[in-house]
Amino acid sequence: MITIFKTNVNEEQESRVRQFLNLFKEILKVDFDFEDSDNILRIETVGDIATHVEVVLNSNGYFCKELI
Repeated sequence: MITIFKTNVNEEQESRVRQFLNLFKEILKVDFDFEDSDNILRIETVGDIATHVEVVLNSNGYFCKELI
């Protein structure tokens, strides 16, 4: 399953955010697109964990919203 999020994460914050995402064993792959104005976060997962990703990133001071 591939899920796409709009974020406010920038290149300097990427490694810190990846540390949070590494907590999810369901995530297979993480990609950021900083060329996009929405600073897209694209994750490939086993199962639907979009809400959990949003909660973790938002509670740590980042904006993260799934694009539907």
